Amino acid sequence: MPGMVVFGRRWRIASDDLVFPGAFELFIRAAWWIVTLVLYTNHKGRFDCQGGAYLHNYLVVLLVLLAVIILTLCAIVYISAQGTIMNPGPRRSMPALVYLRALLYFPEFIWACLGAVWVSDNSTGCKPAEVGAVIGAVVSSWIILLSMVVGVLVVFDPLGSQRPGVLPDAPLGVRDLESSESSQLFYTAHTVASRVWESRLRLLCCCLPQDDNHRAAFSSIAQLVSGFFLDTDLVPSDIAAGLALLHQEQDKMEHCRDPDEVLSHSPSSPIREDLEVELEKAIHFMQFAAAAYGWPLYVYSNPLTGFCKLSGDCCRSRQAEYDLVGGDTLGCHFTSILQSTGLQYRDFIHISFHNQIYEIPFYVALDHKREAVLVAVRGTLSLKVSSGISSTLIMIRESKRVSCLLSLLSKALADYSKQFVVSVVLGKDLVPRLSIPNMEDLKRRLLKMVSNCSKPKYKILMHGCWYELFGGTPDDFPTELENRREEALSQPLLGEESLLVQRSNTYQSLSSDDSPSHPTHLPLYPPGRILHITEDGPARRHCFSQVRYRAEWSSETSFRNVLISPRMIADHMPDVVLHALRSLTREQPFAVCPSSMSNSHLNVI
Repeated sequence: MPGMVVFGRRWRIASDDLVFPGAFELFIRAAWWIVTLVLYTNHKGRFDCQGGAYLHNYLVVLLVLLAVIILTLCAIVYISAQGTIMNPGPRRSMPALVYLRALLYFPEFIWACLGAVWVSDNSTGCKPAEVGAVIGAVVSSWIILLSMVVGVLVVFDPLGSQRPGVLPDAPLGVRDLESSESSQLFYTAHTVASRVWESRLRLLCCCLPQDDNHRAAFSSIAQLVSGFFLDTDLVPSDIAAGLALLHQEQDKMEHCRDPDEVLSHSPSSPIREDLEVELEKAIHFMQFAAAAYGWPLYVYSNPLTGFCKLSGDCCRSRQAEYDLVGGDTLGCHFTSILQSTGLQYRDFIHISFHNQIYEIPFYVALDHKREAVLVAVRGTLSLKVSSGISSTLIMIRESKRVSCLLSLLSKALADYSKQFVVSVVLGKDLVPRLSIPNMEDLKRRLLKMVSNCSKPKYKILMHGCWYELFGGTPDDFPTELENRREEALSQPLLGEESLLVQRSNTYQSLSSDDSPSHPTHLPLYPPGRILHITEDGPARRHCFSQVRYRAEWSSETSFRNVLISPRMIADHMPDVVLHALRSLTREQPFAVCPSSMSNSHLNVI
């Protein structure tokens, strides 16, 4: 639902987002009140230390203040748990409760200051339990006040004060003028939001160098983050609930639908053995791709022996022997590549360990076994976005080396690349599906899901967390809008129109299950022939169960949708892909928790 409007602006938190923080604070306050009550009861009439009278009055007022706060929190938690994402009517009194809770911070602040003064000046001769209780109350008050300040910064919405609308009955000329002003205001609001997110990213990544390249990357990421959901009125918790619903909905569809057509041979070759041949090549070359990540990935993949194997050769300098281009002063990256690939020093033509924005590590070597020239380019573990791939390619080209880096292509170019490119995709890897049309489709489906669901948000999030951690049966999530006309869903949540949602293509596309008739971006596809590896066996398994994988040729059209899964990021990691490829060559592969998210679904697309 739209962000809650309090203190004259809209915030990135909805009225149904206060269940969990309110319940947590309620637990702390209740325990605090009980401890204070026990202390007061045990010492009633016996506060005979130097500041005993002040202590007695302090505890009495503290008990009353805590009781009022506890009652307010009970009301906040109860009201916030009512209604649904689409129906906030039962929560209409939430702003008044938020004002009351904010008002109670002032006496709490004053009483925390008085408690600190009493401890420092009037606690002489008092029992340690009494002094400790007051100190605990003061510290707890300051922690809660500080948490409130941090929470305000987190839920601050830079667009919160921008809520103008277009008058429906205004004359045509006035409406055109308002449209021009709205466009300018929309641009200004987007700029402000980008700057706020850029500041947040810089604060989170304060340890990184603040050079021009990093600033450009921060700016690009901020524009992506601030702009993707800019045309909706969703708050972050709505997005989390929508992702949980989509995951369970996709799992239900996987269980009930017939499997898609799986190609038994490559799209460009009728030979059935082509799959085994390409799989063998993929296993061979993937070890060189994983080696490009250097010693961190090597140590992570070999936690017991990695440091020992690297320590003897890390400090050896080979700058005079090989054309190393910096970033590896101790030689650990080079040593890990040697250990991972089995190559010799003389097999390397060029190595670059530069790890900056748009400058990623890569190496060129000779593979005598396959009689091939290897060009291994490390993936995007650095602070970069997809728009930086072209800059990275320019950097590699200007190094006068040969390289080919492909991510997502048009349909025609993807078909052409089948002659010389093989893409390996594991499970529900997000990256092969990460195109703008796919993300827009994901946003549209997410918005429709949260608009339809008739359960309170806190139940959706609780069930979603349980489902991701422990599995179970996907919830049916009956909707309260099953008989409602689809056109009604094209309106913003709650029917609250604003500058942003009036210009939203996302809401306008909700009336149809199809994609927008006039897409602004062409669909993109993974390059070449696609070798898709999926987990074969039970959808949910425990950490010590046997893990079996299977591989098949898949069509590029199978990757037109983003699939929600805890493994959607982990399945892209090079060590996970290499492990899956190697497991395909073993008769009885056995893995001990190869990933912390190993209990997720993998499906045949």
